[in-house]
Amino acid sequence: MQKPESNEHRPYFKNYIDLVPDGDFFQLYDQNTEEVARFYSSIDPSKHEYRYAENKWTPKQVLLHVCDTDRIFSYRAFVCIRGDGNTLLKPLNENAYAANADGNNRSMDSIVAEFRAVRAGMRHLLENASEEQSKFLGNNDGFKVSARALGFITIGHAIHHMNIIKERYLGLGA
Repeated sequence: MQKPESNEHRPYFKNYIDLVPDGDFFQLYDQNTEEVARFYSSIDPSKHEYRYAENKWTPKQVLLHVCDTDRIFSYRAFVCIRGDGNTLLKPLNENAYAANADGNNRSMDSIVAEFRAVRAGMRHLLENASEEQSKFLGNNDGFKVSARALGFITIGHAIHHMNIIKERYLGLGA
């Protein structure tokens, strides 16, 4: 899959897509999946429930947020791949989802395993789409979106959150 054109996503998502290096999409997707899983698994357990400021998510909650958005992006990609331009793909309320995920009562290993499972499902969906299906534009609440854009956004979104964890939670810089 090629990187999407600017008409295949909301302008906001360009920030995520720009974080994805050039290369074979599926190699990048697999590398990103492993990098994210290793990164979150490597966080010291004393930091799993750390918040750098009041009302900020913990690393566990951040990874669950990535799982949630990956699931939603996968559903959106499914709608596009199936050629459905009528189903309205509404934005998610990320704070409501995070508040109801109860991530701090789970182990990081459990959340990492969930992340891998969600990613595996999306990979199967995308790898079995034709190039034409990957470019079909679905109805993303006032903007069009393609499955290939959602694939690249998925990678960039995970990179974005790893960078935040590195900088604001672990003091490593992005």
